[in-house]
Amino acid sequence: MTDDGLNQLRNIGIIAHIDAGKTTVTERFLNLAGITHKVGEVHDGEAVMDFRPDERERGITIAAAAISFEWKGHRINLIDTPGHVDFTAEVERSLRVLDGAVVVFSGVEGVEPQSETVWRQADRYQVPRIAFINKLDRVGADHERVIAELRDDLGANAFFVNLPLGLEDRLEGVIDLVRRRVLVFDPATHGRQVEEREIPSALADTVELHREQLVEGVAEQVEWLADKFLGEESIGDDELERAIREATLAGRLVPVFCGAALRDLGVNPVLDGVCAFLPSPSDRPPIRGHHPDTGEELQRVAARDEPFCALVFKVVASPNTDFFWLRVYSGRLGREDRCFNPRTGVRLRLRQLVRLLADRTAPVPGCETGDILAVQGLKNVWTGDTLCDPDHPILLEPITFP
Repeated sequence: MTDDGLNQLRNIGIIAHIDAGKTTVTERFLNLAGITHKVGEVHDGEAVMDFRPDERERGITIAAAAISFEWKGHRINLIDTPGHVDFTAEVERSLRVLDGAVVVFSGVEGVEPQSETVWRQADRYQVPRIAFINKLDRVGADHERVIAELRDDLGANAFFVNLPLGLEDRLEGVIDLVRRRVLVFDPATHGRQVEEREIPSALADTVELHREQLVEGVAEQVEWLADKFLGEESIGDDELERAIREATLAGRLVPVFCGAALRDLGVNPVLDGVCAFLPSPSDRPPIRGHHPDTGEELQRVAARDEPFCALVFKVVASPNTDFFWLRVYSGRLGREDRCFNPRTGVRLRLRQLVRLLADRTAPVPGCETGDILAVQGLKNVWTGDTLCDPDHPILLEPITFP
C-alpha cells in the first residue's frame, strides 16, 4: 500500500451495550461487502464474528474478533468488540489501536450503562466516532429520544445525517439529509440493491428543518462553513459532507445514522459514513513514545518511510500456536527483516504474518503502516509490547486495563 493508499484505509471498531445489535450490524457489513453470501444470525448461533463455541451457545460476543474487507474503494479493518461489561478489557485494548468507531444504540433502550462505559473509553483515546441508532423497527422505538440521550447523558454533539422513513412496523427506509433523498433497501438482496426516491411532500418541511439543524450544528464547528452559513450562501452537498468530516475528525461532532440492521435497513449508509467521516491512519495524530534508554520523547508519523513501529495489543492462545495481534503505526517490515522488542532487548523476525478473517487467517508477505495483522511463533512477547526498528528504538505506552 502506498502512502496515498493510506487515505483509503479505515481501522474501526464496533462498540455498544450488550444486545444493541452490534454483531448483527457487523454481519450485515460483511454481507454487503461480499465477504459472506449467507447472513449469519446471532440468535441462530451462526454469526461469522461470534465463532467461539461459548459465544454461539450464549448468543453474545466474548472476545474481540477482527476481519478485513473492501467497500467502495476503501479497505476496512474492523474489530467487533464485546458489549458485556465483564469483557470490557477487550474494548479497551481495541480502542487503543483503532482510528475510528461505530457506536451502536438500540432505538428502544437508548443509552444504557455499558453505552456510557464504551463512550468514555473512546473519549479517553480520542477516537472519532459515528453513531447508529438500530432496531427502529421495534415497538417503542424513538430515534428522537435516543439522540436527546446522546446529547444529555453522553455530552455528545450529535446530529442526524439521516432519518428513518416511518417507525416500528412501518419502517420503510431512511431519508438522507445531506443529499435530500429517500433510500429504500431491497430485502430480497439483503439491502444490497438500494432504490432512490424523492422525499414525500408531506415530509419535506420536516426534512428541511432537520437539514438546517445539521448545517447549523456543523457550521458552529467548522469556520469556513460558518462563513458561508452566516453569509446566507448556498451550501452544496459535497461541501456539507466535507465539513461533517472535518468536525468529526476533530472530535467535535457525532454524525448519527438510523435503521434496523436485522431487516437490512440503513446499514449501507453507515458503511458509506465510515469511509466519508471516519479517519484514515494519516488523519490521526502521530503516535507518541519514548526512547527505551534515554527516556527522550519520540513520535512516529503514519508513513511508510518512517522507522518501523508496531504495538502488540492482544495475544490469543490456540491449541496449535499463539497469535499476537499487531497494529502497525509506521514504516514497513518484510518477513526477513528484523525488528526489536525494547522490553526484552531481543531482535526478532515476523516470519508468520497473517491477515485476520474472524476464525480464519490468510498469510501476507509483510506488514506496513496502518495494518492490523497477527503474527505467529513469537517467544517472550506480551500484550502491550512495542516492536520497532532496531536502529530507531521507541517504547510506546503500554495498554492499561480496568
